[in-house]
Amino acid sequence: MYIVGLTGGIGSGKTTVSQFFLNNNIEVINSDAISREVVQPGTIALAKIEERFGAEILTGSKTLNRPRMRSIIFKDEDQKDWLENLLHPLIRDAINRSIACAKSDYVVLESPLLLETDQHKLVDRILVVDISPKTQLERTLSRDGGSKDTIKSIIDSQLTRSERLNRADDVINNEQDIQSVQSEFESIHRNYLILARQK
Repeated sequence: MYIVGLTGGIGSGKTTVSQFFLNNNIEVINSDAISREVVQPGTIALAKIEERFGAEILTGSKTLNRPRMRSIIFKDEDQKDWLENLLHPLIRDAINRSIACAKSDYVVLESPLLLETDQHKLVDRILVVDISPKTQLERTLSRDGGSKDTIKSIIDSQLTRSERLNRADDVINNEQDIQSVQSEFESIHRNYLILARQK
């Protein structure tokens, strides 16, 4: 199976581009969705997180309080490392199971941390959705709310724009109008169909 890794910083428009793939009958594996699944109530991972951080890391309905968890890990590198060591192998295993079940011409792995984790080793090609840091901050604030400082911490924890672009095989510029983004996507999609047939 030919696998495309789709990545970009927070607020870059990965979801929009993923929808283009879905509209063209290409399966998209969303690592964020998988990361939520592995910490559902009743999972070993959530029990270990509660054991480490206490009951206050859970919401009233006993799910992971993601904003609280995020604020902890983006301020404490040791806690972040511990959480990543717990979750990343579980996420990777679930991604591999999803890839094995995929039936489309190729499959897309959408992951904000594709290049920061070993998930990039799973893919044949890397597609980056790119926007300026200013637009990234504005979009994330309007979409998620939250504090500017927390969002800046998330941005700072990810690869820089130039690092991401240097590792990209393909780039979609998401600063332009949606028709231009769609046009870039269509060209890239045609190329991926060719590459998938050659694998």
